[in-house]
Amino acid sequence: QVQLVESGGGLVQAGGSLRLSCAASGRTFSVYTMGWFRQAPGKEREFVATISWRGTTTWYSDSVKDRFTISRENHKNTAYLQMNSLKPGDTAVYFCAASVLAIPKVDEYDYWGQGTQVTVSS
Repeated sequence: QVQLVESGGGLVQAGGSLRLSCAASGRTFSVYTMGWFRQAPGKEREFVATISWRGTTTWYSDSVKDRFTISRENHKNTAYLQMNSLKPGDTAVYFCAASVLAIPKVDEYDYWGQGTQVTVSS
């Protein structure tokens, strides 16, 4: 079992920045691919970014590419999502997730956090 706890959400003006953290406990963090997802009210959960277990490979959705950066520190059992140039459309609950697969699909993540709210005002 892996427990994931997100933090760092909040209210920010458009153009601002936030850094989300995902702290993991339980089994060895470094073996997991880590992902960030978000869900806005009335919408389906959406892929945001993912990072390989070594941190050497990252993928981003087109909507956040060049604005968001995913990273991880395995010695701290923590993954991050640095969000810059935030837009009102980025408003959502953000979730981190862990998968034992190298390139997991959305439904192939094994563990999920409870989410943290990000609200971007115009």
